Amino acid sequence: MLDPSQQQALVTRLNRIEGQIRGIRRMVQEPRRCIDILQQLAAAEAAMNRVSAAILTFHVRKCVPEGAAHGDEERSRQLGELVDIFDRFVR
Repeated sequence: MLDPSQQQALVTRLNRIEGQIRGIRRMVQEPRRCIDILQQLAAAEAAMNRVSAAILTFHVRKCVPEGAAHGDEERSRQLGELVDIFDRFVR
């Protein structure tokens, strides 16, 4: 699990992204130029990727080693989960 300070930082980032998404929806409704909308979508996607990277980094540094310390079965499960999540990110 994430520690409280990291949780708060990520919630702050996600709130900012939520505002970006609302702004993008308004841009579509107005309507605005496609290139302007695409630029905002790229910015929101990059922000989401930074949140994902922060959580993934925490998981690799904290959760996986803790799981590995619980024996071979847990280590295998943790590594399997890690491989699965990497696979999802590269699609």
